[in-house]
Amino acid sequence: MTHRAHSAYQGRPYAPDPFGRGAQNRTRIAQMAAKLIAEHGLADWSLAKRKAARQLMLSERDGLPGDDEIETALVVYHELFGGEAHITRLRAQREDALGWMQRLASFKPLLVGGVAAGWATAHSDIRLELVAADEKAVALALLNLDVSYRTLHEKREGAADLWVESVTGGVRLTLRSPEAARQQPRRDRHGNVAVRYDAVQLAALLAGDG
Repeated sequence: MTHRAHSAYQGRPYAPDPFGRGAQNRTRIAQMAAKLIAEHGLADWSLAKRKAARQLMLSERDGLPGDDEIETALVVYHELFGGEAHITRLRAQREDALGWMQRLASFKPLLVGGVAAGWATAHSDIRLELVAADEKAVALALLNLDVSYRTLHEKREGAADLWVESVTGGVRLTLRSPEAARQQPRRDRHGNVAVRYDAVQLAALLAGDG
Protein backbone atom coordinates (compact mmCIF):
# COMPACT_ATOMS: atom_id res chain seq x y z
CA MET A 1 0.00 0.00 0.00
CA THR A 2 1.49 3.33 -0.99
CA HIS A 3 1.47 6.41 1.21
CA ARG A 4 -0.34 8.22 -1.60
CA ALA A 5 -3.15 5.65 -1.68
CA HIS A 6 -3.51 5.72 2.10
CA SER A 7 -3.63 9.52 2.13
CA ALA A 8 -6.28 9.52 -0.57
CA TYR A 9 -8.52 7.40 1.57
CA GLN A 10 -8.17 9.69 4.54
CA GLY A 11 -10.46 12.11 2.77
CA ARG A 12 -8.67 13.56 -0.26
CA PRO A 13 -10.37 13.12 -3.64
CA TYR A 14 -8.53 10.90 -6.10
CA ALA A 15 -8.69 13.49 -8.89
CA PRO A 16 -9.77 17.11 -9.30
CA ASP A 17 -13.52 17.31 -8.87
CA PRO A 18 -15.19 19.18 -11.75
CA PHE A 19 -18.40 19.71 -9.77
CA GLY A 20 -17.08 22.01 -7.05
CA ARG A 21 -16.35 21.85 -3.36
CA GLY A 22 -19.73 20.39 -2.41
CA ALA A 23 -19.12 17.31 -4.55
CA GLN A 24 -15.57 17.05 -3.22
CA ASN A 25 -16.87 17.06 0.33
CA ARG A 26 -19.47 14.39 -0.47
CA THR A 27 -16.68 12.23 -1.88
CA ARG A 28 -14.53 12.78 1.20
CA ILE A 29 -17.42 11.91 3.51
CA ALA A 30 -18.24 8.80 1.47
CA GLN A 31 -14.61 7.66 1.65
CA MET A 32 -14.42 8.17 5.40
CA ALA A 33 -17.81 6.53 5.98
CA ALA A 34 -16.72 3.51 3.93
CA LYS A 35 -13.61 3.24 6.09
CA LEU A 36 -15.72 3.30 9.26
CA ILE A 37 -18.11 0.69 7.85
CA ALA A 38 -15.33 -1.63 6.68
CA GLU A 39 -13.00 -1.31 9.66
CA HIS A 40 -15.42 -0.80 12.55
CA GLY A 41 -18.49 -2.65 11.33
CA LEU A 42 -20.90 0.28 11.48
CA ALA A 43 -24.17 -1.15 10.18
CA ASP A 44 -26.08 2.15 10.35
CA TRP A 45 -24.91 3.97 7.24
CA SER A 46 -26.65 7.20 8.22
CA LEU A 47 -24.64 7.20 11.44
CA ALA A 48 -21.46 6.39 9.52
CA LYS A 49 -22.04 9.38 7.22
CA ARG A 50 -22.65 11.77 10.11
CA LYS A 51 -19.66 10.47 12.03
CA ALA A 52 -17.48 10.80 8.93
CA ALA A 53 -18.61 14.40 8.44
CA ARG A 54 -17.75 15.22 12.05
CA GLN A 55 -14.32 13.61 11.80
CA LEU A 56 -13.60 15.63 8.66
CA MET A 57 -15.04 18.77 10.31
CA LEU A 58 -17.55 19.20 7.48
CA SER A 59 -21.12 20.39 7.86
CA GLU A 60 -23.94 17.92 7.33
CA ARG A 61 -26.06 20.79 6.03
CA ASP A 62 -24.02 20.87 2.83
CA GLY A 63 -25.36 17.42 1.95
CA LEU A 64 -24.34 13.88 2.81
CA PRO A 65 -23.56 11.23 0.19
CA GLY A 66 -26.21 8.76 -0.90
CA ASP A 67 -25.99 5.05 -0.21
CA ASP A 68 -24.90 4.44 -3.81
CA GLU A 69 -21.92 6.72 -3.18
CA ILE A 70 -21.05 4.72 -0.06
CA GLU A 71 -21.20 1.51 -2.09
CA THR A 72 -18.84 3.00 -4.67
CA ALA A 73 -16.49 4.14 -1.91
CA LEU A 74 -16.52 0.64 -0.40
CA VAL A 75 -15.52 -0.84 -3.76
CA VAL A 76 -12.60 1.59 -3.93
CA TYR A 77 -11.67 0.86 -0.32
CA HIS A 78 -11.47 -2.87 -1.05
CA GLU A 79 -9.40 -2.21 -4.18
CA LEU A 80 -6.91 -0.17 -2.14
CA PHE A 81 -6.77 -2.17 1.07
CA GLY A 82 -8.71 -5.42 0.69
CA GLY A 83 -6.23 -7.47 -1.31
CA GLU A 84 -6.48 -11.25 -1.32
CA ALA A 85 -8.20 -11.25 2.06
CA HIS A 86 -11.23 -9.45 0.61
CA ILE A 87 -11.31 -11.68 -2.48
CA THR A 88 -11.15 -14.83 -0.35
CA ARG A 89 -13.78 -13.58 2.10
CA LEU A 90 -16.17 -12.49 -0.66
CA ARG A 91 -15.90 -15.89 -2.33
CA ALA A 92 -16.65 -17.60 0.99
CA GLN A 93 -19.69 -15.35 1.50
CA ARG A 94 -20.96 -16.13 -2.01
CA GLU A 95 -20.44 -19.87 -1.54
CA ASP A 96 -22.31 -19.66 1.75
CA ALA A 97 -25.10 -17.73 0.01
CA LEU A 98 -25.36 -20.36 -2.72
CA GLY A 99 -25.77 -23.07 -0.10
CA TRP A 100 -28.70 -21.22 1.47
CA MET A 101 -30.23 -20.53 -1.94
CA GLN A 102 -30.14 -24.23 -2.74
CA ARG A 103 -31.71 -25.11 0.62
CA LEU A 104 -34.46 -22.52 0.10
CA ALA A 105 -34.86 -23.09 -3.64
CA SER A 106 -38.66 -23.37 -3.44
CA PHE A 107 -38.82 -19.65 -2.56
CA LYS A 108 -36.96 -18.52 -5.73
CA PRO A 109 -34.14 -16.80 -3.82
CA LEU A 110 -32.14 -13.91 -5.23
CA LEU A 111 -28.81 -12.77 -3.80
CA VAL A 112 -28.75 -8.98 -3.41
CA GLY A 113 -26.75 -6.37 -1.50
CA GLY A 114 -23.04 -6.21 -0.88
CA VAL A 115 -22.25 -9.90 -1.34
CA ALA A 116 -23.87 -9.79 -4.78
CA ALA A 117 -22.32 -6.46 -5.81
CA GLY A 118 -18.90 -7.16 -4.31
CA TRP A 119 -18.64 -4.34 -1.76
CA ALA A 120 -19.46 -6.51 1.28
CA THR A 121 -17.22 -6.25 4.32
CA ALA A 122 -16.37 -8.81 6.97
CA HIS A 123 -19.34 -7.44 8.93
CA SER A 124 -21.91 -7.67 6.11
CA ASP A 125 -24.88 -10.01 6.22
CA ILE A 126 -25.69 -12.16 3.22
CA ARG A 127 -28.98 -10.77 1.86
CA LEU A 128 -31.45 -13.03 0.11
CA GLU A 129 -34.82 -12.06 -1.29
CA LEU A 130 -37.40 -14.85 -1.10
CA VAL A 131 -40.79 -15.06 -2.77
CA ALA A 132 -43.43 -16.17 -0.26
CA ALA A 133 -47.09 -15.41 0.32
CA ASP A 134 -46.46 -15.11 4.06
CA GLU A 135 -43.76 -15.47 6.68
CA LYS A 136 -45.13 -18.74 8.04
CA ALA A 137 -44.14 -20.74 4.96
CA VAL A 138 -40.51 -19.65 5.24
CA ALA A 139 -40.50 -20.13 9.01
CA LEU A 140 -41.81 -23.68 8.58
CA ALA A 141 -39.15 -24.43 5.96
CA LEU A 142 -36.44 -23.24 8.33
CA LEU A 143 -37.84 -25.35 11.15
CA ASN A 144 -37.87 -28.39 8.86
CA LEU A 145 -34.22 -27.68 8.11
CA ASP A 146 -33.59 -27.48 11.88
CA VAL A 147 -32.48 -23.87 11.49
CA SER A 148 -33.09 -21.31 14.23
CA TYR A 149 -34.13 -17.83 13.15
CA ARG A 150 -35.26 -14.53 14.55
CA THR A 151 -37.66 -11.95 13.15
CA LEU A 152 -36.35 -8.48 12.40
CA HIS A 153 -38.27 -5.22 12.04
CA GLU A 154 -41.78 -5.26 10.65
CA LYS A 155 -42.28 -3.73 7.23
CA ARG A 156 -45.10 -1.47 6.13
CA GLU A 157 -46.73 -4.12 3.94
CA GLY A 158 -46.84 -6.48 6.91
CA ALA A 159 -43.99 -8.75 5.86
CA ALA A 160 -40.90 -9.20 7.99
CA ASP A 161 -37.23 -9.95 7.48
CA LEU A 162 -35.85 -13.11 9.05
CA TRP A 163 -32.25 -13.55 10.19
CA VAL A 164 -30.32 -16.78 10.55
CA GLU A 165 -26.76 -17.41 11.65
CA SER A 166 -24.36 -19.00 9.19
CA VAL A 167 -20.71 -19.91 8.81
CA THR A 168 -19.68 -16.52 7.39
CA GLY A 169 -21.90 -14.45 9.67
CA GLY A 170 -25.58 -13.68 9.27
CA VAL A 171 -28.09 -14.31 6.50
CA ARG A 172 -30.92 -11.82 6.16
CA LEU A 173 -34.01 -13.19 4.41
CA THR A 174 -36.28 -10.53 2.94
CA LEU A 175 -39.72 -11.85 2.09
CA ARG A 176 -41.46 -10.55 -1.02
CA SER A 177 -44.99 -11.35 -2.06
CA PRO A 178 -45.54 -12.99 -5.47
CA GLU A 179 -47.12 -9.72 -6.63
CA ALA A 180 -44.10 -7.66 -5.54
CA ALA A 181 -41.71 -10.13 -7.16
CA ARG A 182 -43.41 -9.62 -10.53
CA GLN A 183 -42.77 -5.88 -10.45
CA GLN A 184 -39.81 -4.31 -12.20
CA PRO A 185 -36.72 -4.00 -9.96
CA ARG A 186 -36.17 -0.63 -8.35
CA ARG A 187 -33.56 1.65 -9.86
CA ASP A 188 -31.22 4.06 -8.11
CA ARG A 189 -31.07 7.78 -8.84
CA HIS A 190 -28.81 7.08 -11.82
CA GLY A 191 -31.28 4.61 -13.32
CA ASN A 192 -29.20 1.54 -12.50
CA VAL A 193 -30.74 -1.71 -11.28
CA ALA A 194 -29.03 -3.24 -8.25
CA VAL A 195 -26.91 -6.34 -8.88
CA ARG A 196 -28.78 -9.57 -8.11
CA TYR A 197 -28.15 -13.24 -8.84
CA ASP A 198 -30.32 -16.32 -8.82
CA ALA A 199 -28.73 -19.62 -7.84
CA VAL A 200 -27.80 -20.60 -11.40
CA GLN A 201 -26.17 -17.24 -12.07
CA LEU A 202 -24.29 -17.29 -8.77
CA ALA A 203 -23.01 -20.82 -9.38
CA ALA A 204 -21.77 -19.73 -12.82
CA LEU A 205 -20.06 -16.68 -11.29
CA LEU A 206 -18.27 -18.83 -8.73
CA ALA A 207 -17.25 -21.35 -11.39
CA GLY A 208 -15.86 -18.54 -13.54
CA ASP A 209 -13.85 -17.17 -10.63
CA GLY A 210 -12.17 -20.54 -10.26
